[in-house]
Amino acid sequence: MDKKTIRDIEVAGKTVLVRVDFNVPRSKETGEITNDNRIVAALPTIKYLLEQSPKAIVLFSHLGKVKTEEDKAKNNLAVVAPRLAELLGRDVKFVDCTRGAELEEAVKNAENGQVILVQNTRYEAGESKNDPELGKYWASLGDVFVEDAFGSVHRAHASTAGIPAHLPSAAGFLVEKEINYIGKAVSNPERPMVAILGGAKVSDKILVIENLLKIADKVIVGGGMCYTFAKAQGHSIGNSLVEDDRIDVAKDILAKAGDKLILPVDSVINTAFAAEGDIKVCGEDVPDGYMGLDIGPKSVENIKAALAGAKTVVWNGPMGVFEMKPFAKGTIAVCEALAGLEGANTIIGGGDSAAAVMQLGYADKVSHISTGGGASLEYMEGKVLPGIAAIDDK
Repeated sequence: MDKKTIRDIEVAGKTVLVRVDFNVPRSKETGEITNDNRIVAALPTIKYLLEQSPKAIVLFSHLGKVKTEEDKAKNNLAVVAPRLAELLGRDVKFVDCTRGAELEEAVKNAENGQVILVQNTRYEAGESKNDPELGKYWASLGDVFVEDAFGSVHRAHASTAGIPAHLPSAAGFLVEKEINYIGKAVSNPERPMVAILGGAKVSDKILVIENLLKIADKVIVGGGMCYTFAKAQGHSIGNSLVEDDRIDVAKDILAKAGDKLILPVDSVINTAFAAEGDIKVCGEDVPDGYMGLDIGPKSVENIKAALAGAKTVVWNGPMGVFEMKPFAKGTIAVCEALAGLEGANTIIGGGDSAAAVMQLGYADKVSHISTGGGASLEYMEGKVLPGIAAIDDK
């Protein structure tokens, strides 16, 4: 990795600003955190920095979308401080503002590695616009910046790209891991490399498919978006999900891809988007009145065959509506196939596929689960991510 990491910087006696990803899911009823994975993921970086005797560690994160006063109340970052303190085994000072005397005093008076959590960065209108004045102001609070929020590095925000424009900067362990896994898979994979792409929409994944067709030895497509390809091939798709405005794009990809692209040859179908009904398996043509909700058994066998001997596998997006038991078999089969690959680098690209792997109990059977759905997708598209570009080179 050609970017500086926290091992390359001196933080003793300094105030370290860290961009973390504490955008945690919460209960709609109580507002309590329902999954603390993102807080846990930040601990190695925070603990390492604490061992280096800094003056203070100041944590910045967004939480949810903030457009109205109601959003502000709903997305108050105060909910994270007690859980973080519990996990760290030390006091975490929550500062209920994003600028001004209270924040400045808290940072100035901190000592002995005091951990300070700043209120939701999106309380500032200039955060998502990467307002230069805001980035400069936040940078003025510290001596060095650490980027550890991979889920936000694809956004040029004041807290991800604005602060490091004014301070020495380095990657935290989480961002370093993502660069090492996804970056290597995209730029220098061990072969054979297979990419598996699912999910609902071709429009979300067009650039990823096009980029991965240049890199991978095989690209497997499943999920709702396969019916746009099926229609482009002239198959009937019944009431299946389709993006009619993407048919020509699908035709273009099919023409370029040749035998590199593997599409489903059968589907699990139903008369309704529900776990009950007239559920059955059909071939490449979906009959009228039915919709495809998962890949079928022959498609599963084709995927297993394509994965045999693979040394690098990148997977983003489920094969079907895995939340409903009758349509989870395709996604479970991919989980099982990846779990059984000896010596392969298996990378799950965040979002729904990460949720599926965790929910179905395969999290410890894969090499890496990305913490950033959108960021990992853009990385796979071959895009430069602003938050990573902003980190100092070695």
